[in-house]
Amino acid sequence: MRHVTPPSRKRSLLIILVLLWLAPVACTAQTDWLKTGRDLLGATAGGPGTNDTGQIGAGLKEALRVGSDTVVGQLGRTDGFNADPAIHIPLPKNFQKVQSTLKTLGMSSLLDDLELRLNRAAEQATPRAKELFWSAIEQMTLDDVMKIYNGPPDAATRYFQGKMSKPLGESMRPIVSDALQQAGAVQAYDRVMGQYRSVPFVPDVKADLVSYVTDQGMNGIFHYLAQEEAAIRQNPVKRTTELLRTVFGAK
Repeated sequence: MRHVTPPSRKRSLLIILVLLWLAPVACTAQTDWLKTGRDLLGATAGGPGTNDTGQIGAGLKEALRVGSDTVVGQLGRTDGFNADPAIHIPLPKNFQKVQSTLKTLGMSSLLDDLELRLNRAAEQATPRAKELFWSAIEQMTLDDVMKIYNGPPDAATRYFQGKMSKPLGESMRPIVSDALQQAGAVQAYDRVMGQYRSVPFVPDVKADLVSYVTDQGMNGIFHYLAQEEAAIRQNPVKRTTELLRTVFGAK
């Protein structure tokens, strides 16, 4: 007697066969759909692909190099610091007692001379620090490239400042120390403190001129480097190299 397969069982077998036949197609279609979705998301977000990340990193470094060249030329000349209210280096804050004491004695000129020489030292040290800045720029990693690229106009400068200020400051100290000697700031400091300490019962005051001028000088450089970076991002005229035009012109 011939066995007859019930209709419900036939339908089940047919459904299973159809699903088995469609499975590879569905899998491939899903993969293509996911890939297309990722591509569309990347395109609409305006984000560069992996191959562009290296170029963007190079462009950010180039912006800092070009900017540092401009800033060094601006600050590394006579009155680059001294005549600029934005970055002029005043006497250290702990000198307030020294200032009030010597002014009472009519010796303000000694303080004025010291302040001028601190600024002269920063002006002399700035050009010699350019190579250190360039070397530090090259050490920047690409970990935060997209964050910097899509960040505020001075994002690369602030990232660079936060990451490199400490090692850069250590490298600049010998340069600043030598500049302080050449500018006569050390001798001027000794004259000021000699007069101050000759006054009875005044509290002792000490100042680390090397650290102070190094910090103040770097702050001045970063102040204008941030402005130069912003100008390169926003002003096509400032994009003086092909790499800068390629990277920042596409934003």
